[in-house]
Amino acid sequence: MRAQQAGNPRDVYAYAGCFTTVQRYARGDGIHVYRLDPQTGAWTHVQLLGNLVNPSFLVISRDQRRLYSVHGDETYATAFSVDRDTGHLTLLNRAQTSGRNGVHQAIDPSGRFLLVANYATGSVSVMPIRPDGGLADATQVVPLPGQPGPHRVEQTGSHPHQIVFDPSGRYVVVPDKGLDRVFVFVFDPATGTLTATVQGAAVARSNSGPRHAAFHPVLPVIWVFNEIGSTVVTYYWDSERGHLRPAQILPTLPPDYTGENLGAEIVVSSGGRFVYCSNCGHDSIAIFAADPATGLLTSAGWVSTQGRTPRFIGFDPSYRFLYAANEQSDTIVVFRVDAATGRLAPTGQVIRNASPVTIAFG
Repeated sequence: MRAQQAGNPRDVYAYAGCFTTVQRYARGDGIHVYRLDPQTGAWTHVQLLGNLVNPSFLVISRDQRRLYSVHGDETYATAFSVDRDTGHLTLLNRAQTSGRNGVHQAIDPSGRFLLVANYATGSVSVMPIRPDGGLADATQVVPLPGQPGPHRVEQTGSHPHQIVFDPSGRYVVVPDKGLDRVFVFVFDPATGTLTATVQGAAVARSNSGPRHAAFHPVLPVIWVFNEIGSTVVTYYWDSERGHLRPAQILPTLPPDYTGENLGAEIVVSSGGRFVYCSNCGHDSIAIFAADPATGLLTSAGWVSTQGRTPRFIGFDPSYRFLYAANEQSDTIVVFRVDAATGRLAPTGQVIRNASPVTIAFG
């Protein structure tokens, strides 16, 4: 562990996870903790928590005192306590997901359950969160049914890629890359159980590969980013029934780009005026302006991530900066966000971090 310098309780910290294994062709070594400069967006390293296998997606609790990790290719999730004075992490425990290759997780609004998308085994797990913040083994595992899509490599079966609670916290949306479906469940916060809605799932265009999704902060709209198709779909959201209705589909690539690409992450600006999608192959961030009345998108251009394979992009808590984690270039690149136009301008700051694939802010 590196030498530390204590911060103060108002400091903002970034937690960067990575791939670590030879099977992933990775160079990472654990979870790195950084202190953020709120004026410049610069990061200062304060901790390395090593001896972790593929801490590939991180989420932080609402009170910012617990951090949770899933682990690529493994069958467990891990809980850490967060020291708010220093940002340091301390291992609490790990528990079984009853699924393999957890790729994304979300904490329910009550803070009592962690939901995990198990990519390799095509299921969603519900894990109770103990009073001390640790995890208990999964109490419900929901398989995702359906016919696999046509892609012989990427769609061999169900591959859920994300867990998203709707703004009310009553519903859970699960994009499934393998089945070309976006599943919707009712979530019972008292028991921590999932039940399929009447619709069950919205059916995406064949060979789309729904990967990640994001709700508009105010409008009844959710945008779904398709990994295989490199497209973003606008759905209208019926919050009474938990129903999705497609309204628009747009490419996330420039019309003159003819190379290979896979879609990765989607994020939304604080007021919902702009949507950003990261392209792995084109190695860019696609920028879209959202109509304030309808949520329909219009392309507003692209910006290079200045590295290869931007598997993750995310805003800092102020939404003044956006960070692109370039997995294959071992860099996290900082962009300043123009709130009026949605444009991204590189600040020139580049954080060296091996095989970065996720960032959580607290």
